[in-house]
Amino acid sequence: MDYSLRVEERTIFKRIDWNLVIFVLALNIVGLFNLYSATHGPHSQDIQGLFANQIIWLGVGWSLYFIFTFIDYNLVSKLAYFIYFLNLGAVLFVTFYGAVALGAQRWIDLHFMRYQPSETMKLAMIMVFAKTMAHKRIDGKGLGIKDLIWPIILMGIPFVLIVKQPDLGTALLIAAISGTMILFMQVKKWILTILIISGVVAAPLAWKYALRDYQKARIQNFISPTNDPQGSGYNSIQSKIAVGSGRFFGKGFRKGTQSQLEFLPERHTDFIYSVLSEEFGMVGSSLVIALFCWLFLIMVRIASTARDKFGAILTVGVLSYIFWHMFINIGMVIGLLPIVGVPLPLLSYGGSSMLTTMTGLGLVSAVAYRRYIF
Repeated sequence: MDYSLRVEERTIFKRIDWNLVIFVLALNIVGLFNLYSATHGPHSQDIQGLFANQIIWLGVGWSLYFIFTFIDYNLVSKLAYFIYFLNLGAVLFVTFYGAVALGAQRWIDLHFMRYQPSETMKLAMIMVFAKTMAHKRIDGKGLGIKDLIWPIILMGIPFVLIVKQPDLGTALLIAAISGTMILFMQVKKWILTILIISGVVAAPLAWKYALRDYQKARIQNFISPTNDPQGSGYNSIQSKIAVGSGRFFGKGFRKGTQSQLEFLPERHTDFIYSVLSEEFGMVGSSLVIALFCWLFLIMVRIASTARDKFGAILTVGVLSYIFWHMFINIGMVIGLLPIVGVPLPLLSYGGSSMLTTMTGLGLVSAVAYRRYIF
C-alpha cells in the first residue's frame, strides 16, 4: 500500500511541467530584485512597503498556480460563462461605484487591496472564448460571419465598459487577446480583409470622435515627445533616458540615477523595465526578453500537445495575454509605442495583475498536467 502511494506521488510529481515552473520562477526572481531596487531609493520611503506586499502576492499567486494545476481544467469550461458574467458585473459596478485614482475609475477598494476588475476580465474573456471556440465546427476555410457574431458580442460589451472608465489600454488588450484567439482558429480571408479595411477607415473617426484629449496627447507625444517635455512628454523622455543610459552592461544594482533619484515615474509598475535596462543594460534587458520568449515556446509546445481543443485554445489565450502585455509594455518604455498603463507580467508591482497572470499560468500548467491522460 505504501509502495503504491509512493509510485502515485512520483507520477503526480513527474506530470507537472517543471520547465514552465522554472521559467516563470526565473522571471519572478528577476522581478523581485528589480522591484526592490525601484522601491528602495533614497527618496522611496513611501513605497518601500510595496516590495513586501509583492512577496505576499507572489506567494498567493504560486498557491493559485498549483491549485489550478491539480484541478481538471474542464471544470473551467463548465464555469466559463459564470466567471465571465461575474467579472462583467464587477466591471459594471466599477463604472458607477469604483474607486477613483489618477483620474480613472477602475478599482474596487477591498481595504486590504485595490481590485481591478478589468484585469481579471481578460482572463474571464480567455475562458469564455476558449469554451465558445472549442464547440465550433470549422470547415477548411475558417470561421464565418455567423461564427464570429457571438464572440464579438462577448468581447464588445466589456470593451465598451472599460473604455468608459476610461482605460483604453486595457480595452485594446482585451480586443488584441480576443483577436489572437480568433486568428488561431482561422478566419475566412475575405472577412479578415474587410476587418482590416474597416480598421483603417475607423481610425480617423476614432481620433475625431472617440479619443479624449489626453489620449490624443499621448499619441502626439509618442510621435514627438519633445513638444511638451515637462508635461505629457515627460514620462516617455525619462524612460528613454533611463533605457539608453544603461548602455551594454548597465550602471549596477540600485545605481540607476533615473530611478533612484525619482526622475522616472511609476518606476515600480508601468516603467519597471526602464529600471531594469538602466541598472543591467542591454545584457539584462535582453535576458528578460529571452526568458519570455522561452516561456512562449514552452506554452506553444503545451498547446500543441493538449488532449483537447479547449485546452489548446485556453493555452493560446494565456500566451497571447502575456505576449501582448510584454510587447506593449516594453514597446512603450523604449519609445516604440504610445504610453499606456500596461504592466509587465511577472515583473511589475500589482496584486490584480500578479494573481491574474499566475492563475492563467496555472491553467496552462493544468493543460500540460493532463495532456497524456485519456
